[in-house]
Amino acid sequence: MATISFGGLGNGLDFGQVVDQLVKASHIPVDRLNATKDDLNSKSTDYATLSTKLIALQSAADAIRLPSNFDRSSLSVSDSTVLTATGSSSAVQGSYTVGITQLAQSHQITNKAAKAVASTTTDIVSGGSGTFTFRVGSGANQTVSLSATATIDDLQTAINELGAGVTASVINTGSESSPAYRLALTAVSTGASNGVTIVTDNTDLDFLNSSGTGGTDTLQAAQDAVIVVGDPNLNPVTFQRSSNTITDAITGVTLTLAKTTGSSTISVNVSRDVAAVKTNIKTLATAYNDVVKFINERNTYDITTKKGGIFFNEPTVRTVLSQVRTALSSVVPGLTTYASVGEIGFKTERDGTVTIEDAKLDAALSANYMAVKSLFVNQTGSVGIAQALNTAVDTLDDIESGALTLRKDGLTRQISGLTDEIARKEDVLAQYEERLRNQYAALDGLLRQMQSQIGFLQSNSSLTGGN
Repeated sequence: MATISFGGLGNGLDFGQVVDQLVKASHIPVDRLNATKDDLNSKSTDYATLSTKLIALQSAADAIRLPSNFDRSSLSVSDSTVLTATGSSSAVQGSYTVGITQLAQSHQITNKAAKAVASTTTDIVSGGSGTFTFRVGSGANQTVSLSATATIDDLQTAINELGAGVTASVINTGSESSPAYRLALTAVSTGASNGVTIVTDNTDLDFLNSSGTGGTDTLQAAQDAVIVVGDPNLNPVTFQRSSNTITDAITGVTLTLAKTTGSSTISVNVSRDVAAVKTNIKTLATAYNDVVKFINERNTYDITTKKGGIFFNEPTVRTVLSQVRTALSSVVPGLTTYASVGEIGFKTERDGTVTIEDAKLDAALSANYMAVKSLFVNQTGSVGIAQALNTAVDTLDDIESGALTLRKDGLTRQISGLTDEIARKEDVLAQYEERLRNQYAALDGLLRQMQSQIGFLQSNSSLTGGN
């Protein structure tokens, strides 16, 4: 809209200010709508944050919800330069004797020194074209096609671009002044079953020894890892695996081999990590408190300003608190030793948060670890505390009927409706302002014309009176 300026009257009246004040007064309802929209946006943002905190609570519950992930193991190795060990929740406690007879390694071969080439730019295909075919273990044949001018570098690139389980590299086994370039092929995977076999070689590198002076040199044999678990003087068990990472020699333990032990052995000790279990239980309490505190901070009322917090008088947050509180404080049916978290040190404070008495939790874990585990984990015939919390969050966040989901969707619709209404009212106000400016501009012009005529008449009257 073009800006309309006003000349003003001799009495100093500014129609521009008049229009601005009229428009400002008419804009008050829109300002109120914008304030309401800002409040709804803040509320929507905080509900989204609340959802995130509930998901964090659910994740903390999941860490101790199932029997398979409640337990934590602590592992130690007598010589970590020989092997390292990591354990899962299924690791069986005990001390294990391990000897490493052999490490797994990748097969690596190269063409004979007699067939080395003096330059990486030298043609290695005698005929018009050629092929080079290999396979890994019992896998399919892999073939690259070479032109008449192909070089050892071209062959290396073509093999690597196949991505077929072999890495090719050009090595100089000569000197800087008198180079001798050979092609080394290395299997990507370790193990005796992953040997590299040359099937066809139409190059001058002569891996298949068609000339009588070619062939291959083995730089590294394809071999499996071999470990012995148990006292070597009794009846140990021997494991042969294609990788240096062995997952099935000790239940729930992954062994990563670094070097052989010769005739000696090392020990791998697996124990229950009660401290880690305690940490997971306390993490659950912390995640629960984060939800409660977040709601409490926004569910306030200021008696001076008579204004409530962003969650004040919100039924949805009351539902959230009710469901997670019920889940955490529920009594697990069928349990006798510990049937609720209050019996292992959980205490509810006046603000709804929980604290944990460390001494009481430590004593429970020490005296009856399995009873504490039964309280949290989900098992046949009973729903553990962690499962109850998991279900509570799922119910609140259900995509169709969840209280939290429905409230967030409702806020989104309200914000969208207000946005449209504000846009419509802004358009009406813009038209109203334009009409006012046009009307007052016309009035301003008319008054200026009248003032000019009055001045003219006054001037003529003065002249007539003088005669």
